[in-house]
Amino acid sequence: MRLFWPALLILATSCGMAEGGTQPVVTGEFGSKPKVAIPKGKPGRTPRITVLSMGTGRRTVPGDVVLADVDIRRWSGNQPYMSTYDGNQPTTVVFDGRRVSETWRQSLIGRPAGSRVMLVGPAAEALGPDVPLTGLAPADMLVLVFDILGGYPPDARLVGRALPVVPADLAPGEPARTLIDGSGRTVEAGSKVVVQYVAASWPERTVVDSSYRRGGPSAFTLKEGAVPAAWLGALTGQRVGSRVAVASAGEPPMLYVIDVLDTIGHA
Repeated sequence: MRLFWPALLILATSCGMAEGGTQPVVTGEFGSKPKVAIPKGKPGRTPRITVLSMGTGRRTVPGDVVLADVDIRRWSGNQPYMSTYDGNQPTTVVFDGRRVSETWRQSLIGRPAGSRVMLVGPAAEALGPDVPLTGLAPADMLVLVFDILGGYPPDARLVGRALPVVPADLAPGEPARTLIDGSGRTVEAGSKVVVQYVAASWPERTVVDSSYRRGGPSAFTLKEGAVPAAWLGALTGQRVGSRVAVASAGEPPMLYVIDVLDTIGHA
């Protein structure tokens, strides 16, 4: 799932005041699904952005593709709406000026990786122009909690390397191949991995998906059901900077070449 929704550094409310000072309380560690307690009272009518905790990684900059986990719930009744923590795949936010709301830009750009940020606002502003497709009313108040994994250039690739090409002799049933050895951090089972990749059908060997063509890196959690089964063994133990060719015998069979750009520890 790739969500194309969707910086002032203030450790308090930044885009309007809640009525009566009401403010959700968020607990839990960065990387884990947040627990959100919504107080009694009305939230106010203008968006508010609060930095809940500050990361120590690279700051996201305009033009980045931002990878983040996000938990979204309605203020009314504290009803869950959507959470990337449940699906084990962070959202990929491409700031293309069309589908991402200004409040997401304010929440995500200019923040260090590892930061947790809360956005409270009406759906019309908190989710942007695609609200009519979400099943929400534009005035529904939402609480969004972001864990910012990092920002990456849309054309991020292995330094000094050409774009990946599926090996001509790769076929389902063969073990994974390390085409380029990386020297960065080791990818662990259960961690999040940031990749660019190409995928080709079998036996046609036609490229049917490419993150390079779609606008930038994606992040996946290396857990069963969150990635193709063949990725688990192929990527676990690799180092950042590696390029790996993987043949998946699933339905349908697929061939992948994966560039490992980054890894983020266990959730």
